[in-house]
Amino acid sequence: MFASPEIHELPLSSPRFMERLERFLAGNGLRYEAMDKYFAVYGEGEELLAGAGIKGDVIKCVAVSETCRSEGFTVPVLSRLISDAAARGITELKVFTKPEYESIFSSLGFRCIARAPKAILMENGRGLEEYCEYLRSLRRPGRNGVVVMNANPATLGHINLLEDYGWASDRPVDTLYVIPVKEDLSMFSYQERKHMLARCALQPDTILCEGSGYAISALTFPTYFLKDLSDAAETQMRLDLDLFGRHFAPALGVSVRLAGTEPEDPLTARYNELMKEILPSYNVEVLEVPRYTDEDGVPYSASRVRKAISAGSLSEAFKTADHSALHFICAELARRALSMELDARLKPGLVCPDSCGAHSDMDYTVMQRSISAIRARFGELFLNIYGKGDIDISYLMDWGKETERKMLEATGGINTHRGSIFSLGLSLAAAFNVEFQTENEDGLIVNPMLLEKEIVRLAGEMEFQNQSAGGRAHSKYGAKSALQMAREGYRSLFEDWLPFYRSLDGDDWRLQKTLLRIMSSLDDTCVIHRVGYERAQDVKREAAGLIDNWSIDSLEYICASYAAEGISPGGAADMLALTIFIDSILN
Repeated sequence: MFASPEIHELPLSSPRFMERLERFLAGNGLRYEAMDKYFAVYGEGEELLAGAGIKGDVIKCVAVSETCRSEGFTVPVLSRLISDAAARGITELKVFTKPEYESIFSSLGFRCIARAPKAILMENGRGLEEYCEYLRSLRRPGRNGVVVMNANPATLGHINLLEDYGWASDRPVDTLYVIPVKEDLSMFSYQERKHMLARCALQPDTILCEGSGYAISALTFPTYFLKDLSDAAETQMRLDLDLFGRHFAPALGVSVRLAGTEPEDPLTARYNELMKEILPSYNVEVLEVPRYTDEDGVPYSASRVRKAISAGSLSEAFKTADHSALHFICAELARRALSMELDARLKPGLVCPDSCGAHSDMDYTVMQRSISAIRARFGELFLNIYGKGDIDISYLMDWGKETERKMLEATGGINTHRGSIFSLGLSLAAAFNVEFQTENEDGLIVNPMLLEKEIVRLAGEMEFQNQSAGGRAHSKYGAKSALQMAREGYRSLFEDWLPFYRSLDGDDWRLQKTLLRIMSSLDDTCVIHRVGYERAQDVKREAAGLIDNWSIDSLEYICASYAAEGISPGGAADMLALTIFIDSILN
């Protein structure tokens, strides 16, 4: 017998230990999946004898070497992991595992909450019980139905399902419960998606419920213990439906589950088939509603909206999206603009996927963290002003300060996007106030004159102390500050940069050429601050020359030169992102 085992936390950042862990798991029929921590028992020569990992609140990759499975290592390792999680404030844990391991986890206080032939889901807290108590508080008498939807984002198809079907004279239910998927692994956050659904013109007998952390999707279901990956989707769907039928349906007292037909996605179509196979055993009838389509017979789907967003077309997105999604789509288009600017390679002096440019304090990963933090705030900008009329300027300025704080928190104090927070935040606020009033048969159209006018109005009400590099450059050299450019309605953008950007549609170097176009005419206060006014004028001339005599070799040369010299046209990068964004909402 082994003595009481000494348990170590594995350094997952070490390639040597990672290789050893992957080999250990493979030897036990498991695949490695990303984890926050992994605890293990070592044998001679740091051989792994037993281990268990955790990702968020889910235990993963529990394994014991075949040579010592009778030594009782599993419970001590799991106990250490559970204790560590509790010390970090994670007191309720879940585990997906094979049915034959149920007794091990039961001995540690876990109970099975969902079953499928090849997997079970267990938890050791009251999370599911508390959620079901909440659902029971919403329960009404009568024949009740439920819709579970992601609404990523809300579309005309979702609205048709919620408003039209089920509420005709022969309606099949008395009360319809709507449960939004809570997991934040979608283009739009849970709070944004829930707000979209809340803004829909729901019928009086429709109740929008809080979502739960118990949705089992292809993104959350681990597959490390399944021998055949082709079983993964089927197992995930069966667990999700068993959880619904076993717990959620009786808590709400529902006897009907509504779902739209799925003519395009085979996985969703299979999910619908499994609903009709599994849920009747829990006394739940499944009613498939024909998908709502446009006049050409194309279904209104969230994926269709997301495709339009990825292409940068607000107008195209709103041929399918519900009006409740409007402002959140604009927020996502703002994130898209920031990401497109960041992802463009060979930008003189700027951070891109394969270079830090002229920066020693930031890199691509830091910039990505910054964009994620800012994107969350873009959505909150609308969530916090909805129903209050036009955006109050004092609120907008407070929002900007808090967004800057979130950015600095995400980047460890590095100013990555202060200029874009101002320009994109101001333009988003202006777009929210304009209300996108003009529409035609081609979809929703934004009036650029109204947008410019609103940007000018909001900027005119703003006041800042000239303590920034832009303010100092204006005082000394007459260069326009970010606020002054906004007060002019970003005239250069609308009259020059945007038309130039659009003229390059289909050009592989469209972003780089537009950046150079902006650099050639903008008195970039970031450049002035770094290398002085005279050198900044040279930069403008060099950018113009490269546009006139375009070559990749010359672009590579100027990138290397500016990185060495410390020239970073951050103001031009901000204006490139703004140009991309304005194009997308006017497109």
